[in-house]
Amino acid sequence: MAIKRPWTKSGVVLTPLHHALLGVLALVAVAGVVAGAVSVFGDSRAAGPRKVLSLANTANASAARVSISEAAVDPAAVASEDAGFYEEAPFDSADAGGGMEPSKPARPPAAPLPKAPLAGYFQMGPNGPLPIVTPDGRTPARAYARPFTGDATKPKIAVIVGGLGFNARVTQAAIDELPADVTLSFVPYTADLQTWVDRARARGHEVLIELPMEPFDPEANDTGPQTLLATASARENIARLENLLSRASGYFGVTNYQGARFAASGQASAPVAQALKSRGLVFVGNALGPRTAFGVEAGRAGLAFTSADRIIDTQREAEKIDEQLLNLEALALQNGSALGSGFAFPVTIDQIEEWAENLSMRGYVLAPASAVMESRNARR
Repeated sequence: MAIKRPWTKSGVVLTPLHHALLGVLALVAVAGVVAGAVSVFGDSRAAGPRKVLSLANTANASAARVSISEAAVDPAAVASEDAGFYEEAPFDSADAGGGMEPSKPARPPAAPLPKAPLAGYFQMGPNGPLPIVTPDGRTPARAYARPFTGDATKPKIAVIVGGLGFNARVTQAAIDELPADVTLSFVPYTADLQTWVDRARARGHEVLIELPMEPFDPEANDTGPQTLLATASARENIARLENLLSRASGYFGVTNYQGARFAASGQASAPVAQALKSRGLVFVGNALGPRTAFGVEAGRAGLAFTSADRIIDTQREAEKIDEQLLNLEALALQNGSALGSGFAFPVTIDQIEEWAENLSMRGYVLAPASAVMESRNARR
């Protein structure tokens, strides 16, 4: 059965979109109030595939303005049966919820980003190159970010696709088929990580590296041997951080995989936030809000921090992903920008690709995550 979508490939905007947007605008405010708890306590399965409550399609012209920092996912709707992302087998192309066409042509390439590492932006550590700020104050965050060239007068929407690197076919599809303004996030344990980063940047994508952080339930969520721990010493966590950061060059910042327990500890968070700041990076929280202990310590350290407003594929169904993308449009319309994140599922890649095709015709601009972060920081 064909799926009805609020956009079309022909470029014709359907009027039901406008009615849906009014309903979403009304109810994202309610979702933001409930989800504020995520910013304070973190999500027990931060950055893991989750389920969220759907928003009803009811219009309310007097809906309150939504705060970006509080527009997170309802933690009460998290599905406990979902396993940790890192312990799952590499995704198969026939992954439930959508397949990937073997003969699908690659998108015409965008202008490539410079190959990493750039001279002056790294130093050699015991395990490989580490990012550094140049003597004149230039940062890897700015050097490796994708420049924003879109219409600055339109609401910006950024999308991050994470968990990349474990499955070669899906990773290559994300690199080739998604618009260059989609930010790609890689698992640090990926074999040949630098090769994947190079391929992504050659197609114009900016890149994040995922930092595995201790969850509340490590038995259910395997985050690997270099996990940053709430109970570890600062020296041990910094050693693990540098091990992770030295696995590749060319990323403008980092994001978390899991991390609710780690992010609740100010003592553990402070030295990591300071180290990231000193290396000229930024932090994009994935279901990890700015009012967690980590977010507070990031502010104290001067570390640029923002967080995703929606996890778009907690339910791995095309229609549900479409709903979350529509939610991002509503948030961007209210707040000037929105940031969503998803995972390396074939259905996620397919839906983002289709959604982005006529985004500009609907009055929005697709932007790199770095551009949304910069615009948010400029308003503060």
